[in-house]
Amino acid sequence: MSRLSDGAGGGDTGLGTVRQAVILAGGFGSRLRPLTRTRPKSMVEVHGTPILRHQLDWFAESGVEQVVVSAGHLAPVIGDYLASHRLPLRTDVVVEERPLGRGGGLKLAAAALNRPDEPWLAVYGDIWTRFSLAGMFAHHRRHAALATVALPRPWLPRGSVECDEQGRVTTLVSPVPPPLRVNGGVYIFEPSVVELLPDEGDHEEVSLPRLIRARQLTGYLVDGPWRAINTPNDLDDIERELSAVTGDA
Repeated sequence: MSRLSDGAGGGDTGLGTVRQAVILAGGFGSRLRPLTRTRPKSMVEVHGTPILRHQLDWFAESGVEQVVVSAGHLAPVIGDYLASHRLPLRTDVVVEERPLGRGGGLKLAAAALNRPDEPWLAVYGDIWTRFSLAGMFAHHRRHAALATVALPRPWLPRGSVECDEQGRVTTLVSPVPPPLRVNGGVYIFEPSVVELLPDEGDHEEVSLPRLIRARQLTGYLVDGPWRAINTPNDLDDIERELSAVTGDA
């Protein structure tokens, strides 16, 4: 029986960090075309490095020991990259024979994790971010929920503008962090969540609502850097931001 059915919270594993993770990299990335005509979205480069590799490095720095990549569109590109590069942690690939949706992709990949009785991380393959996964896991354990989702602030690329009644600009305001939070595409799941994932379909439509109704989904506030790379404009924006940080021309 799913632990969701009796309202039980997440167990105490005795671990200080999550040791396994799933990366969802099976989408078509149609909004990133033409970049995704020859490679999956997760292989689009940010500052000269594929998004996927940024995620692998982040996980390895955080103590993750195994990652399973759920691939679909142009999966051989991912496989070739992983086979030809020295990686910071064990990385396996599972391939969807047909599109399964995000929930189905998560469920497929979770079945390949080495530790089925331990919590696991999940991240969407178009997310570039850096924040404390140890802090997120501590929050997850403290709230004893079945699932935790990272909640960053949506990025405002430009400041707001105030005008008078005649339409003349009166003030240029620097970007202000918005009060709302968004689903950051980074999760921690207890093992029993696998049972709640659909074989096909979207977990955001099927599984997360069930967790919310059972009060088994907690949010972790993220104020560090976070970007969803969905369009060429998103890519241009993050490249400019990282160049400003590193001092590149």
